[in-house]
Parts: sequence; structure tokens; C-alpha cells
Amino acid sequence: MALTSTLIDDHPSNTVIYTSSGINAITALIICNTATYNPSSPQDGLTYLTLWAKKSGIAVGAVNQIVNAMPVPAGETVSFDTEKLVLDDGDQIVAYCPVPTNLSATVSTLPV
Repeated sequence: MALTSTLIDDHPSNTVIYTSSGINAITALIICNTATYNPSSPQDGLTYLTLWAKKSGIAVGAVNQIVNAMPVPAGETVSFDTEKLVLDDGDQIVAYCPVPTNLSATVSTLPV
């Protein structure tokens, strides 16, 4: 099992959080909002996650979008680990979050 961790940047382009080298199964994808939760202002640190699972050489778009602007509150963690994705060589998991950029992504993989 291999782990890859990445901060999802705030620049206007997307962040590649995993590129498959060979054929690999994604066993878990964990997204953490690293902002500290403020109970007196629960909207502080809220950001939105968008994810794509794309074939090598194909652009991100509606056809390969797997999460669309999901709200991730400050201090929360989202785990995608029920279904497995098998990626071919060069396939990617790509993420986007607008400001604030509080999200980190950890991907767990196994070679197939």
C-alpha cells in the first residue's frame, strides 16, 4: 500500500492529487479541512471540493467529474473508501477548491 498526500492549492487551475504509475487501485481517498472549527462562526473555514477521475490525455469536465462543489466545513474530514477505482498508467485524480484553501488530500493505493 502506498500513500500520497497533497495540499489542494487555491490557484485558478486544478490540483493533481494522484497520477497512476502502472495499474493501481485507489483504496481510500481522504480529504481533510485543516481549518479550525469556530463554533461562534461555523461558516469560517468552509470550502467546497470538486473532484475528477480522468483518463490520461483527457481534460477534466462533466464527463469525468465525481464530486461537484461538496461543502467541507472547517475541521471536517471526508472519506471515500467504499468503492474502489482502478486507474491505468497516467490516469489521474484531480481536485479543485476555491478560497479558502484549507483542504489536504491523502490517497491510498495498491498495485493491481
